[in-house]
Amino acid sequence: MKRQIAALSLLALAAIHLATKQSVARLRKNADRYPLAQLELEPVGEEVVLTQPDGTRIRTLAAPGSGPTVVLAHGFCASLREWNVIWQLLHDEGYNLIAFDQRGHGKSTIGSAGLSAAALADDYKAVLDHFAVEQGILVGHSMGGFLALGFALKYPEVVQQRLRGLVLFASLAGDVMRGAPQNGLQIPLMKLGLIQKIAASETYGWLFARSVCGDDPSPAVMQAFLKVFLAQKHQTLVPLLAMLAQENYYPRLGEIKLPCVVVCGTKDQTTPVWHSQSLGSSIANARTIWVQNKGHLLNWEAPESLIEAVNSL
Repeated sequence: MKRQIAALSLLALAAIHLATKQSVARLRKNADRYPLAQLELEPVGEEVVLTQPDGTRIRTLAAPGSGPTVVLAHGFCASLREWNVIWQLLHDEGYNLIAFDQRGHGKSTIGSAGLSAAALADDYKAVLDHFAVEQGILVGHSMGGFLALGFALKYPEVVQQRLRGLVLFASLAGDVMRGAPQNGLQIPLMKLGLIQKIAASETYGWLFARSVCGDDPSPAVMQAFLKVFLAQKHQTLVPLLAMLAQENYYPRLGEIKLPCVVVCGTKDQTTPVWHSQSLGSSIANARTIWVQNKGHLLNWEAPESLIEAVNSL
């Protein structure tokens, strides 16, 4: 009996693996809006490293323009490279651009204050202060939006002095596990160090990348996502997952008076639509843009939606 069960289990695993390979083969045939080479480029600008009191070194990138200042804050396990398409589009419209690697991501380090929400809020303040931003627009993707909210709540006087608007796309104000079965599976695997191995797999990495995209995902987008994701030091970033699950800014969103545009893909499984519905209804001066059939990577899936949001502010 045990041998029969083992044999059946092996057959089932083989069938699953074959089905996965077939699914990946179909994904590879999808059309690309942008070539992979373009999605792998670093944004072009002047690099400046800021040193925080706790020793954290924050890598920033700046490209001057004659228009308003836009500050770009990326999401979890990413880097400022995720802005390459957006960066060029905004630059072409004349915006003054600033982006930075969150502490522990990309080329930024982690100092003695660690990865607390308070320390990350201080990083946002440091970037805005260093560049003497006035009437700027802060754009946050996913965790970058969550941290932007934390910054706005901790430093309302800085927000009033430095910013004219806020764009939250594919974002949240906490409670990352609620209504997100995908996170319920992937976050524990990441804490165990397993999701990184899955992402590095020639076959199963594609399914992981597929999970953050909407309908008809671009193979180039999936490959670019995996490259940025795998470049991060995942185990050092695990405390951020606890922060996203435990911190909850939803009850305080009414304190935010800054004009805000919330942008969300209707097929986002990482930050499901309920997050954006709550953000849009709880922030007094907010409106919401719904991007049909797109997922969590709107920076590459639907960059025009973000340009629309920025232009409206």
